[in-house]
Amino acid sequence: MMMEQMLWKAACSIRGEKDAPKFKDYLLPLIFLKRLSNVFEDEISRLAESQGGVEKALRIASEDREMTRFYLPPETHWAVLSGREQLDSPQGKGPNTNNLGEQITTAMRTVARENPSLEGVINLVDYNETKGGEREVSDSALKVVIETLSDPRYRLGLFNVEPDFLGRCYEYLLRKFAEDSGQSAGEFFTPTEVGWLMARMMKPRQGETVHDYACGSAGLLVKCELALLERDPDAKKGKPLKLFGQELGSDNYAMALMNTIIHDMESKISRGNSMTNPKFRNEDGSLKQFDIVVANPMWNQPFNVSTYEDDPFDRFESQGGITTGKADWAWLQHTAKTLNPKGRAAVVIDTGAVTRGSGAAGEDKEKRIRKWFVENDLIDGVILLPENLFYNTTAAGIIILLSRNKPKEQKGRITFINASGEFKKGRPKNYLTDEGIKKIADAFAKGENIERFSKVITTGEAAKNDYNLSPSRYVDTTEKEILRPIPEIWKELKELEKESKTIDGEIESIFRKMGSEK
Repeated sequence: MMMEQMLWKAACSIRGEKDAPKFKDYLLPLIFLKRLSNVFEDEISRLAESQGGVEKALRIASEDREMTRFYLPPETHWAVLSGREQLDSPQGKGPNTNNLGEQITTAMRTVARENPSLEGVINLVDYNETKGGEREVSDSALKVVIETLSDPRYRLGLFNVEPDFLGRCYEYLLRKFAEDSGQSAGEFFTPTEVGWLMARMMKPRQGETVHDYACGSAGLLVKCELALLERDPDAKKGKPLKLFGQELGSDNYAMALMNTIIHDMESKISRGNSMTNPKFRNEDGSLKQFDIVVANPMWNQPFNVSTYEDDPFDRFESQGGITTGKADWAWLQHTAKTLNPKGRAAVVIDTGAVTRGSGAAGEDKEKRIRKWFVENDLIDGVILLPENLFYNTTAAGIIILLSRNKPKEQKGRITFINASGEFKKGRPKNYLTDEGIKKIADAFAKGENIERFSKVITTGEAAKNDYNLSPSRYVDTTEKEILRPIPEIWKELKELEKESKTIDGEIESIFRKMGSEK
């Protein structure tokens, strides 16, 4: 609750000056700078214990940049922005409102200059920007934001916040915008609990490579490493995951870098369109392959067929053909091409993509691709999620699970899970419960039939059903009617009739006695 209070108070201070969807663009870099500054303070304090004081520790850090994760020059410290004079002094009168936007922008550009890995990450926003003669965000509004984030209760040091803090901030701001405006947040953001489900089903192992070609804020990548640390707390000391992400949008690209940096995770994040210009390639130009792929690409994305007829990466014609005008299965073809021989994947797509063309006369391009995936035994599982989980739609999503190296007992089999009922009502969105996540992940891991929840079929059965891969086709969640023998029902009715006559007689007797007493 502390995080939510901080964020909403800060967001409210710039309402009316910036559109709600832009709250995060202005707040998240400031939160990131405060996190960097608080961590720097912690590292300086620890260094000061062995070096004889803060001043000496600061001098050593400025001379040897390897002593701290990131080096922050004195003028960029949150202590300065918030009106404090030095790291170990009490809070002063607050930030100076004269040219505060310019001061913040300069501080962030200085941090980026001193730490090249933060270039294009922390310095994207101009807090002093003017349009039409008016400031985008006034110094007085920024002052309230700085004061809010400077509250001692909201410290963001090494031991103050949980690992996924920045990602949770991002999700919270999206959710609050949706609640406050009564509309979709308009972002293709994977809800936290769906990300956790995908990560836990993938069961990452030490040293594995993980790729998300539509990584957004890198939430799915981060959760894969956190899921590994859940199962193996010593993994960070041994062989952590190697994370690879690609993102088209500049804001989300910066957010992805922030998110992995704040978690101190080994990552490579590239910017660009993964469909037309995938950045992770081998020396011969072929696509780099990974142990795990997790992704939530845009659903029903328009797909220009002519663009992919001569695909240099051989993703389509060799894997079922070119799809129709929607890119759901094109993304799955891209996924399959980026999996190594032992690779596995979890990809979220639109529910319609698993049924379009099945049962219809004639050839359908999407069905033909589904047929290729089934016949090549790539599909490990299909999970139907509850409705109204995602921020950009009320529709239920589908998680397709792929595997190039199924266990012997799972070969030629597909596990369907109908998890449409595993949710709690929320406002404005529903959410998966922790119990629901565990139930789904366990059912997938076991690959067993569970009445009204999961069903394992053979690839031959999928073919007989015309490659319809909807879990609701195979898992019936409706309440079953209980049929009873007619003689049994007749006997019960006779007994009830007899009992009714007895009660009528008793009531009649009571009324007669009441009449005689009068």
